[in-house]
Amino acid sequence: MKNILIAFVVFLTLSCKSTDTPTRPEKVLIFTKTSGFRHKSIETGVKTIEELSKNNNFEMTHTEDATMFTAENLKQYQLVIFLNTTGDVLNAEEEKAFEAFIRNGGSFMGVHSATDTEYDWAWYGKLVGAYFLSHPKQSGATITRINSTHTSTKHLQEKWVHYDEWYNFKSINQDINVLLNLDESTYEGGKNGDFHPIAWYHEFDGGRSFYTGLGHTNESYEVPEFKQHLLGGILYCLKR
Repeated sequence: MKNILIAFVVFLTLSCKSTDTPTRPEKVLIFTKTSGFRHKSIETGVKTIEELSKNNNFEMTHTEDATMFTAENLKQYQLVIFLNTTGDVLNAEEEKAFEAFIRNGGSFMGVHSATDTEYDWAWYGKLVGAYFLSHPKQSGATITRINSTHTSTKHLQEKWVHYDEWYNFKSINQDINVLLNLDESTYEGGKNGDFHPIAWYHEFDGGRSFYTGLGHTNESYEVPEFKQHLLGGILYCLKR
């Protein structure tokens, strides 16, 4: 009887798979189309996420072709990342397809100038969480960790000094959950005051959204803390 019980426990153990590791790699679409300023770090960012995909069981597709934003094509993806997009990047039909993707449970992740994108599309503004207002010259600054348990920030210290281009924001969605806050006393040119979120997440219109304001410079993508921050955002969006 004891041997039968042991065999049964072993069977259950082998039959149950972790919910954190999908049996089939999830699909992520990285979109980098620009109609305004084009960041030199786009290619570096794509390469960094490609490296992360190889070690974290998700498949990555990179495109600047907005015609991929159809309801049928987006069904294959679990996450769409706007990596340093700028300006008006989708037409009206493509916008409708992307809205349907989110409403059907898809996820969105924005990196840096994703907030400098689609100013005339109010739905997108709420999805990404804010719009770009301005930025001072690049500099080092202190970031305060607000959330110590989120997968994108739990590896960070309470205070993190990082060099980047620091965005000031307008039209901040009050429903966002702030992960990191920028300390304006540690650099020049901040315009948001004590409440200066620089990374956040929220659920919106049926899907998940994550944004980080970091990622302007090529060098950012070589910083281990930032790479883990990016990966944590991706894993949150993939619901792991």
